[in-house]
Amino acid sequence: MTAMTDKDRFTTNELAALRNDLLQGGMIDSYEAAQLLQVFLMGRGYGVSPKAALDAVGRVEMAGCALPVLQHELENLALVM
Repeated sequence: MTAMTDKDRFTTNELAALRNDLLQGGMIDSYEAAQLLQVFLMGRGYGVSPKAALDAVGRVEMAGCALPVLQHELENLALVM
């Protein structure tokens, strides 16, 4: 069971799956990682700026892809369509 508060837009399972995808890809190419964030968000009905996604990937990489940082960055990126 995944807990979700009113503020949280994404479940822990969704975030963990995205984190695994990023880590399995090695996050070697920041552009590909940014595209993965964009696809993740668009698949959930959110818009996202490609430039903002690239900036967010840099912060996620610097934090070692920690789930709280990934969640924070995604919530800041997600634009309601």
